[in-house]
Amino acid sequence: MTFTTPASDPAPEPTPDEISRGMAALERHLSEQAPTPSPPARPVEGETKRVQQLRAEVAEAHLLADLQDDDAPLLLDTDKVRKRRKAAQQAARLHELAQDPAMRAWQAARMRRALVSFALVALALALAWSTAGVQHFAAEGADPWSPGWVFAWLVEPFMSLALLVVVGARAYLGTRGHPLDNPKLIRIEWLFLGLTLGMNAWPYLPWTADTFSFSRLVLHVLGPIVAVAIVTALPIILAAFTHLDHGHTGTGGTGPKYRANTRPEYTQHGPDIDVLAARVRRLITAGDLPADPGIHKIRTALGCGTDTARAVQKALTRPAITD
Repeated sequence: MTFTTPASDPAPEPTPDEISRGMAALERHLSEQAPTPSPPARPVEGETKRVQQLRAEVAEAHLLADLQDDDAPLLLDTDKVRKRRKAAQQAARLHELAQDPAMRAWQAARMRRALVSFALVALALALAWSTAGVQHFAAEGADPWSPGWVFAWLVEPFMSLALLVVVGARAYLGTRGHPLDNPKLIRIEWLFLGLTLGMNAWPYLPWTADTFSFSRLVLHVLGPIVAVAIVTALPIILAAFTHLDHGHTGTGGTGPKYRANTRPEYTQHGPDIDVLAARVRRLITAGDLPADPGIHKIRTALGCGTDTARAVQKALTRPAITD
C-alpha cells in the first residue's frame, strides 16, 4: 500500500490592505522600541544654587561646542571688511580713471587755468602795491588833494592796465597752444616794468634819500620785483603745459582713444582738414569709428571743435588722397 503526499498549494500574494496593516504594525513596533528622550534636567531636590549654576554652564558649554564647528559666521563680511573693500574698489577705479588721457588732459587744463589766474591776481596786487611809491615819485611833494597830488595816483594804474593787457594776451594765447613771443611785446613789458621799478626805487636810493634805509628801499621795490618775476616765469610755465603728453592709447579709460597727437595736424593757418580726414578714415578702418561717423563722434575722436568736425565730415565724402 503506497501513500502519496499531496502537492502543497503556492502561498497567496498579500493584498494591499494586508501590506498597509503590516507597515503600520512595523512602525508601531519601531516606535515602541525607540529610546524615549530624557526630559530636560531639572533641579534635584536638595541641590544648592551653586550646583544649579554649574549645571547650566555645563549644558551651555555643550551647546557652544556643537555650534563652534559651524564656519558659516566666518564666511560673512563684517561692516569693517565691507567698508575696506568699498574703499579699495573706489581707489582702484579712481586710479584707472586717472590714467585716461582725457582725464589727464582735463586735470592739466584745470591746473593751468588755476596757475594763470593766481599769477594774474598776484601781478595785479604787486602793481597795486607799487602804486603808492609811484604816486610819491610823481607828486614831487605836492600838497595833499591838490591837482598834482590827485593825478599822481593815476600814473601807476594806467601803466598797470597797459601791462596787464600785454601779459593777459600772452597768457591766454599760451594756454591755447599759441605762445606769443613777439620781441616788441616783450620790450613793452620790460619798459613798463622798468618804469615802475625806477619810480618806486628812485626816492629811496642812497644818493637821493635824505636818510638811506635799506629796508624801506626793499619794501618799495618789492611790488615791481614780484611783477618782473611773474612776467618772466608765466610764459615758461605755459610753454611747459603746452608740450605735455597726456598719452594717446586710452587703455582702460572711459575717454576717447587718441591714436596720434593732433598738434602736427594744425598749421598757423588753422587745421589741416585733409590730414584730419585721413586720420578719421584710419580710425574707421580700424573699427574705432562707424562707417559714416557723425559730427559729435568726429569731434570726440579728434579733440577738435564743431566747425572743424563739420569740415572733416564733408571731406570724408571726397576721394581719399593717397601718398
